[in-house]
Amino acid sequence: MYVVLWSGLVAFLLDQVSKFVMIHYVNISDVREIAVFAPFLQFRYGENRGINFGMLGDAPDAMRWVLIVFSLIIIVAVFYWVRRLAHHWMFAVSAGLLMGGAFGNVLDRLLYGYVIDFLNMSCCGINNPYVFNLADIFIVGGALGLICLESRARTARSS
Repeated sequence: MYVVLWSGLVAFLLDQVSKFVMIHYVNISDVREIAVFAPFLQFRYGENRGINFGMLGDAPDAMRWVLIVFSLIIIVAVFYWVRRLAHHWMFAVSAGLLMGGAFGNVLDRLLYGYVIDFLNMSCCGINNPYVFNLADIFIVGGALGLICLESRARTARSS
């Protein structure tokens, strides 16, 4: 379980430090957009009050608390689910990434009322209007890792 907790802590800290730097040092909330490696990577300020792609973003403030509670339930459920399989290190890292990223977004909702997003990627003449953050990357990567590695972790457990 140490691998789960350490990878979760690292994901959480990387997410929060990146947001702190973008807000307080880069001033992305004032600048609004910085072309880093245009058009592939841009820093673009966003406040996500909803879920993926801003869905439910215009919902009442009570939705913020629903999303916080839902995220915390997911974090606890994943923690209990992976307890038995956490000895498979890649599976444990995946669980930690998902939980750390989810907790990073929960903290944003608690502190600001929304999730701070600042990454934008576009390619091949397609202008992607959506922004995301490191927590989102950790959540998606962790979820994919859990899905892809579950059978390996179960096999390793039974051996």
